[in-house]
Amino acid sequence: MKDFSRLNALTIGSATIDVIASVDDRDIERMTMHNATSSFLLLEEGRKIDVSSIKSSVGGGGTNSAVALARLGYQTTALVRIGKDLEGDKIRDVLALEKINTELMITDDNLPTGQAIMVMSHVRNPTIFTNRGSNTALRDDEIKPDLFKNRNLVYIASLSGNSAACLTKITRLAKEAGAFVATNPGIRQITYWSGDIIEALSHVDLLSINAVEAEQLALTLLPKGQLAQSERISGDGPELLEKGLGGRSFESFIREVCKIGPKIVLVTNGAEGAYAGTPDGIRFHPAGKSEVSNTAGAGDAFATTFSAYAAVNKDLDICLKAATANALSVIAAPDTQGGLLKKTEIDAAVCA
Repeated sequence: MKDFSRLNALTIGSATIDVIASVDDRDIERMTMHNATSSFLLLEEGRKIDVSSIKSSVGGGGTNSAVALARLGYQTTALVRIGKDLEGDKIRDVLALEKINTELMITDDNLPTGQAIMVMSHVRNPTIFTNRGSNTALRDDEIKPDLFKNRNLVYIASLSGNSAACLTKITRLAKEAGAFVATNPGIRQITYWSGDIIEALSHVDLLSINAVEAEQLALTLLPKGQLAQSERISGDGPELLEKGLGGRSFESFIREVCKIGPKIVLVTNGAEGAYAGTPDGIRFHPAGKSEVSNTAGAGDAFATTFSAYAAVNKDLDICLKAATANALSVIAAPDTQGGLLKKTEIDAAVCA
């Protein structure tokens, strides 16, 4: 297998400053709807609450993926957009400490650096307030062929607002440059930019999404209907293979996406695990268990790590095991980047 340190990666996506407030159990209530899957965290109106900690750290899909790849050994460059402010300076400094090339970072003269406030409670699944700021303003004329020269891997995290319009051009130029192209679009992109997503997929090697995003994309790609009997699994098989995606066969969804372009479709399903689908079949890997401190950033860690190994043609089972190990480490940490592992640590976990 190729040495990751000889490989060159470019990540594109959001950069934020995350402010994480940890609220004690006695100061917050959780309410779960009986006829829905949604749960809500309730805070008392008008009350000043003493929290156990307030921490600030760098986050966002573009920076999370850059740090993940850098720790794996890739020579990594981050293309993210920041404001002309202290928050942007902090992001630049943190990436530089991780030995990430920041020369392509764009400073926006008008919009501030993106920020997020995470309210952490006993359920460890934070409610997040986001001001996307300059992350929404990536322009088509800022995406040039030279950005992709000599890149082995181009990883595109979720793109916000008008930045989403750049996805097709990014994937096309990356593929023309000979890179392995991986993208992890968010639910808003898939919902409001579905045409662009499908167009971009013709230039993509790996599509990474979660089960909710897969169901939304299936609405566009597949007519609604019953699961084919030959594709049903009776008993306690993996959930998505058993239930499908809102009445649509999961296997059919994988086949339709692969027809457009991707060689691999990676679908995560929370605590259950993840599925890696190709035209030849579907592999499933359970999520594993870890002490949960904060679930934010786990998806970025999983998708980026899988991409790093897939880009060098590692077996799908190895890719899934490596991605799972890194995601489990991230959810045990209080922020989105502190738990990201080095390659030696991941390889040891995979071989354990």
